[in-house]
Amino acid sequence: MNHSENNQVAYFPITLFGSIMGYSGLTLAFQKAHELLGISVHVFHTLAFLTLLFFTAISATYLIKILKHSQAAIDEFNHPVALHFFPTFSISLLLMSLIFKDISFELAQFMWGLGAFIQFGLLLYILNNWIHHEKWQITQMNPAWFIPVVGTIVIPIGSVHFANIELGWFFFSIGLVFWILLNSIVMYRLFFHHPMLKMLEPTLFIFIAPPAVGFISYMSLEGMGGVNEFARILYYIGLFLTILLLSQLPRFIRVPFSLSWWAYSFPLAAITIASFIMYEQLELEIFNLISSFLLALLSALILHLTIKTFMAIKNKKLCAPSPKPSGE
Repeated sequence: MNHSENNQVAYFPITLFGSIMGYSGLTLAFQKAHELLGISVHVFHTLAFLTLLFFTAISATYLIKILKHSQAAIDEFNHPVALHFFPTFSISLLLMSLIFKDISFELAQFMWGLGAFIQFGLLLYILNNWIHHEKWQITQMNPAWFIPVVGTIVIPIGSVHFANIELGWFFFSIGLVFWILLNSIVMYRLFFHHPMLKMLEPTLFIFIAPPAVGFISYMSLEGMGGVNEFARILYYIGLFLTILLLSQLPRFIRVPFSLSWWAYSFPLAAITIASFIMYEQLELEIFNLISSFLLALLSALILHLTIKTFMAIKNKKLCAPSPKPSGE
């Protein structure tokens, strides 16, 4: 391995696991589309294979980074922005467990157990880091801080298949309460302090994820036994935030491409799946239209992101030092 390749591995970003979350969300959305719209199951199986392939490649590369460039990995873990993307690894495992539960239950159960364990460990570390700190400033806060919380809301979706439902309620409760707390703080930061770095603007889409995933998680815990008032509140908050952010599309298009663009993908996948569940439960044509539109948009987005990412890899622009966060 030459010096240039060494640098590429040293700067290999943890944020790339966000692409696995996007692909996992797309795969699960097409699984729902197969069940409700009759789209070929081969699309689901192909995406499942690609997701596992990409996850394996990214995980192997990051493991090499840890082994050969441990200080670079430690520096990334201590970075005020990058730290909050480490749970994307455990969330990816949790999402893939949902993909593979009907393909290989034992593999899926292992993925879920490992993902839940790592997610809980990271949550404890990050919360302790937030509470007992000497470095955080309000201007360093951005919607990526929701990621550890989103992970705890994903866990219950699999708990109904792989563990005890009470464990699911435990994690759902944690995620829901901390989402509400963080939402107020992040909104305060956005309203009353200077704008985030341009490259971080795509993380605004993460606002969609907690209510959308919360809806899916709550419906799973309730056994998909009908849409009650609380479920409606979660879904419609997620749908409103989707509309709000899509209304700002011209602004987001002007943001130069970086790996933060993958932040568009999973939240959009989550509201797509949530819309399919609304259609499944209520049988109203409007939700068929919403979910179909969002699935088409999500598919086009992930195709575009995949092409842009592979172009960045080809041009050796994917791996670069993390920028210093604002406020430092």
